[in-house]
Amino acid sequence: MKDRWDIFCRVIDNFGDIGVTWRLARQLVAEHDIDVRLWVDDLESFRRLNPDLDPHAACQSSHGVEIRHWAVDFPVIPMADVVIEAFACDLPPPYLVAMAERAATGAAPVWINLDYLSAEAWVDGCHGMASPHPTLPLTKHFFFPGFRENTGGLLREAGLLALRDSYRAAYPRPPEELGIFLFCYDNPTLPGLLEVWRQSQRPIRLHIPTGRALTLAAPNLAEGQSEQQGALCVEALPFVAQEHFDARLWLSDMNFVRGEDSLVRGLWAGRPLVWQIYPQAEQAHLPKLDAFLNIACDGLPAEAATAQRNFWQAWNGALPNPDWPRLWQALMAQWPTLAQRAANWSETLEKAEDLATRLVNFRKKK
Repeated sequence: MKDRWDIFCRVIDNFGDIGVTWRLARQLVAEHDIDVRLWVDDLESFRRLNPDLDPHAACQSSHGVEIRHWAVDFPVIPMADVVIEAFACDLPPPYLVAMAERAATGAAPVWINLDYLSAEAWVDGCHGMASPHPTLPLTKHFFFPGFRENTGGLLREAGLLALRDSYRAAYPRPPEELGIFLFCYDNPTLPGLLEVWRQSQRPIRLHIPTGRALTLAAPNLAEGQSEQQGALCVEALPFVAQEHFDARLWLSDMNFVRGEDSLVRGLWAGRPLVWQIYPQAEQAHLPKLDAFLNIACDGLPAEAATAQRNFWQAWNGALPNPDWPRLWQALMAQWPTLAQRAANWSETLEKAEDLATRLVNFRKKK
């Protein structure tokens, strides 16, 4: 009999939470033959990633995944074998009671809190840690995605890099032009960087999805249109379904990504990237950024590591009044080294077990 998994997701901000859980749900169905119900509180936001979705339907199916609206009045349903609460979203109280009732029969579901991706060292010690419920006969286990072997790994579909390479071969890029994909949160330093690109000696083609960044770069540009600004050609892209997002990254020479989901997809693209971490109060995000930079710069020559670290820190607001002409020039001077590192790193990461597989193996052990 197939395993049934329930994945719970609250759409807190932007598309990171639902982006991760939607990828995970599809992969569990397609590659591990698992029945998956994905519970989502905000179907309207979810529809941006999955245009086939009906935001008013309480229950529907897409890509083999049963999608349920996580409403205030939670229905009584058959219990799953594995329960994943994504990013500490807190399960519905009636569902917790049902879990406890099943546990009383000796068949407690495996309860997992799928946490945020982090490169920080403490993750290794907390991954897989058990947390007994204070009043119910249930135990939750923490599952941390990560880059090291004793973490939860990274989301990656089978054959992803081979698909990437065949796609690139069919759509080669012009060598004289630098193609950049820009996907970012609001960033007050962006205008300064745009001006550097306009004065670049090498032509730059900048692809920007609709949003605040496009408004700053070319306020009158509509989807599908382009505008030449000196050496910079700005192209306005529509917001695409999640399964088409990777192609945007694959066809670029450099990717600016944000949050968790697009960071991982940027890594699989095997191109130099610049990550904008989700900003937190009192700059609590900067230690997390530094932890990732430590592994991203590992093995790089000193000049390349410094150029990459300085540029990322400036992009994330850690350097006041960034000197974008100098920072960009230093980054471009190390371009061959950074490009080779990005390609090699994606190949190295692919050798590790992916997150979905590690979740399935964790369930088998429990």
